[in-house]
Amino acid sequence: MRTAVWGTALMLCLGLFLGSAAADTLSMPKASSTSAGAPPHGASRPDMPKRGLTMKAVRKRYGAPQRRIPPVGKPPITRWVYPGYIVYFEHQYVIHSVDTRDQPRPPSRP
Repeated sequence: MRTAVWGTALMLCLGLFLGSAAADTLSMPKASSTSAGAPPHGASRPDMPKRGLTMKAVRKRYGAPQRRIPPVGKPPITRWVYPGYIVYFEHQYVIHSVDTRDQPRPPSRP
């Protein structure tokens, strides 16, 4: 009797363990580029600031931005707008650069 109880408990635990090991798979379409060798729309180009650069290094290498958008949130995220791309900073460091070429513009507010 005691062996049957332990066997049942073991099977139940093993079933719960194996059942929790399952996972879903998310399939993503492959990125396509608009022209041969060009990165996909919105992707980082080689001529844009890379992750980890400081604001000072970006300013020195790429010049002053056309527009600086003040920090928002915690941690503070700042955006610098350059012709054809936007650079996102967390504190003083680049976290992402986004290609804005050929990106549709939002409609103007009346």
